[in-house]
Amino acid sequence: MDNIEGKVVAITGASSGIGEAIARHLANQGAKVVLGARREESLKSISDQITKNGGQAIYHQVDVTQPKEVIAFANFAVTHFGSLDVFVNNAGVMPLSMLNTYKIAEWHQMVDVNIKGVLHGIAAALPIFEEKDSGQFINITSIADRWVGPTSTVYSATKFAVRALSDGLRQEVSRNIRVTLIAPGATESELAEGISDPDLKKMAIEQFRKDLLPAVAIARATAYAIAQPDDVDVNELVVRPTAQKAL
Repeated sequence: MDNIEGKVVAITGASSGIGEAIARHLANQGAKVVLGARREESLKSISDQITKNGGQAIYHQVDVTQPKEVIAFANFAVTHFGSLDVFVNNAGVMPLSMLNTYKIAEWHQMVDVNIKGVLHGIAAALPIFEEKDSGQFINITSIADRWVGPTSTVYSATKFAVRALSDGLRQEVSRNIRVTLIAPGATESELAEGISDPDLKKMAIEQFRKDLLPAVAIARATAYAIAQPDDVDVNELVVRPTAQKAL
């Protein structure tokens, strides 16, 4: 893990779930973590706990649907830690629904957070990476980036898009900038709480979220990708619970 120690890692969606686990795990490995999300109280609590345990952590409230806020978040990392080495696009929402329920506002929310939020992260961090000719993007998607089924149509579409964005970005950037996509299977998080149909939420929890990875499993995958030598770019990691066979 020598290639993690001292690196400045900014993480969106860091107030719970996978983002929180990534922040805590990387801080334990010696990274300087910058936590971002909308829930400032949660960010402060997590940051304070990391610091109390000997890690280095700061936080900044950010809404990834707002480009200026994401730019301010990336610049905050540089201002306080003097650099930005890794940007983790983790923020996401998953209000599953059938298309014929016409939950158009929820479709827009997924596009705004899951796709535009990643683009805003790229736009915020890429100029910093290009100026120093080094850096790494880690885009957290889902196994829905390669699978689609009833109720997941729009959600999967957003994750397919991020998979395409990640590979295109990898091809376009300097040879010294790395791009990693991590696709979790069913993982402990608050994602299912965004499902507005109570019956569908119950079904999703009972059928698709009964065998869950701990969020730290995705944090370990993230650490693995960062820890590789600078000339090694881990392009994709798919991480499922062993018991998850169907998706």
